Amino acid sequence: MSHLRETDLYPPVKAWLEGQGYEVKSEVGVADVVGVKLAQDPVIVELKTGFSLTLLQQAVARQAVTDHVYVAVPRWKGKAGWRTFKANVGLCRRLGLGVLSVQVKDSSLQVHCDPAPFKPRKSKVKQARLIKEFTARDGDPNLGGTRGQVQTAYKQDAEKCAAYLAQHGPCSGAEIARETGVTRATRIMADNHSGWFFRAARGVYALSEAGLKTRRGQP
Repeated sequence: MSHLRETDLYPPVKAWLEGQGYEVKSEVGVADVVGVKLAQDPVIVELKTGFSLTLLQQAVARQAVTDHVYVAVPRWKGKAGWRTFKANVGLCRRLGLGVLSVQVKDSSLQVHCDPAPFKPRKSKVKQARLIKEFTARDGDPNLGGTRGQVQTAYKQDAEKCAAYLAQHGPCSGAEIARETGVTRATRIMADNHSGWFFRAARGVYALSEAGLKTRRGQP
């Protein structure tokens, strides 16, 4: 199979615009494709063989000419390709750009979104979750930009429970909650996501071998 070129995308894009009544010409000024219809703003389509920062930069620059700017790329391949393509469509929506995909082998074209002003929808639930985690954390234990082990408020609370058990031995969840201020102590130890705890008796928890190992050398 020959290497895909931007020119392979042009015939389906031109046919799609002509089907909407536009007169179409390629390589007009800085634009890859221009469609003109009487008494309407022109449509510009930027062609690329894949999504790239350069494609988005070019398309955004064309918005100085018209609000009707599309990007056209080849159809994705596979589930991973679809996930990446879908994320790029979301980005283009935020930039006010339209998105076209072209299946070169049969010259088919699909419109995934049209150019339009983007109005982001805020999620009160996600915002509340963010503020809750922010407020619950002690200090600022992480380095910004890290993608490794993140110290969450939940982990901080688990460490407080483990530290108390290491010092006092098996205790009830109620005692740990009262003495450490970790109101969810019983739930944390019962869920045991860290593997640090086990139930020694009804309502009483102790450190597991893994929990003891994490406490060695710690104050």
